[in-house]
This record gives sequence, C-alpha cells and structure tokens, in this order.
Amino acid sequence: MAIRTIVWGENIHENENQTVRELYPDGLHGCIAEALNQDANIDATTATLQQAEHGLTQQRLAQTDVLLWWGHAAHGDVSDEVTERVCEAVWSGMGIIFLHSAHFSKPFKRLMGSSCNLTWREAGERERLWLTSPNHAIARGLPNHFELENEEMYGEPFGVPEPLETVFVSWFQGGEVFRSGLTYKRGAGNVFYFRPGHETYPTYHDENIRTVLRNAVNWAHNPARRIEDPVGAPNVPVNEAPEPIEERGPRLHRDGEAGFR
Repeated sequence: MAIRTIVWGENIHENENQTVRELYPDGLHGCIAEALNQDANIDATTATLQQAEHGLTQQRLAQTDVLLWWGHAAHGDVSDEVTERVCEAVWSGMGIIFLHSAHFSKPFKRLMGSSCNLTWREAGERERLWLTSPNHAIARGLPNHFELENEEMYGEPFGVPEPLETVFVSWFQGGEVFRSGLTYKRGAGNVFYFRPGHETYPTYHDENIRTVLRNAVNWAHNPARRIEDPVGAPNVPVNEAPEPIEERGPRLHRDGEAGFR
C-alpha cells in the first residue's frame, strides 16, 4: 500500500502575493504534493488552513501515514484542538515533516517543548546545504552538497532540543550557518524538520529539494500499527497486576478512577 500522505499549507501567500502566486499557481502545498506523487510509493493529497477543521479531521488523520506542514503567516490561526489532534497522531505513530517557517507552528513547538527561535534575513542569498550524514535514508541519491541560488537565511542559535540526527547543515552567503535537517522521535512518530522553502523563491521546484521530500516521507513512515490511546494513563487495579500483590496502606484513588492531570 502506498504511503498515505497529506501536505498541509496555509494557502495565504499564494492568494495575497503576486510573486508567490506566479511561482506556485497551485499553491506551495500543491507543488509539494506533485513532487511527492512522482514516487509510486507515495499517495499525496493536500489540506489547507481555510478548510473545516483545517482539513485535518480525526478520521482523516487516522488514515494518514505522514503529514507535511508548511506555515508562516497564520500560526496563531491554527486551532488548539487541531494542534493537539496532530500531536496525538504523531505520538501514536504518524510521521510528520515540518518545512521552513513551520518551526514556529503550534504543532512543532508543542512537540519540541521549546522556543524554536532563530535568526533570519530575507535577502535572496545563496544557500549551500551540506550532507552531514551522507548514508542517511533522507540523503539518498543526493550529492555531498548542493546549492540554492536564492533563499531566506536562517541562522544559529536554533532554539530546539538536541536532535537524534543532523542530516543537513546550511551555509549562507552572508556567513551564517544553520542545522537545516533534523530528525526526532516523539512517542511512536518520526519527526523531520527541513529548513529550505521560502515562498518567494522557487525552492520547491528544485530537484534536490524534491528528492529530499520524497526520501523524508519514506523515512518518516512507520508501518507498525498505531498506538490507540497515546495520552492514556490508566489506573491499574491491584487484582490486575502482572504478579500477585497485597494492597498496603491508604490510597487516594478508587479502582478505575482517573488520576489528576
């Protein structure tokens, strides 16, 4: 079965900015989904902020293997309910890939538990991405470095937890460097942050970038059965302990009663 993938986009800049509209007439989400669907192992569809429940209903997420998230101008407009729903899906085993300005998105900050801040500059400067883990599945088929002629600069320090792996680091024409491809594990879900993707530049038309995205979807997919209740904290009665025990001392809760959260 193909990897069921959703590309989520704000779909704001495409409608409000002429440059973005000309570069991505089908939206950034549409361009990314088209790149993913070049891989026969991926079945990519799209969702946007403007749809009911942002296009991410409980039922749809339950049927999604990997979610890609592109956001920038409207992080605050994403509902807390959908944010929590996405995070629970990740904890249960759904893969997720955060792109570019999604470092400030609600789901990314929730999963990272940190400020996720960085330095930045919008000057259309050259970005050189170096593979720091050349045998990583996400780097498959790539040269040891490649360049984007025009990109927005992101610079260190990057306010995220120490990653499991750093797959890419970027150097910018102005001299800054940035950890631009990071992997994490959150619950049963695989998480990848990938920096390039400023909307006024043709980044998602670049073949190396499109290769990274396809590789990342295949890497993020967890084929194991989803964890049914990733936030559950059940109260196990004494008579259901794996080994026989005798209850001793007073207790605060009755059998089966929920704990404080």
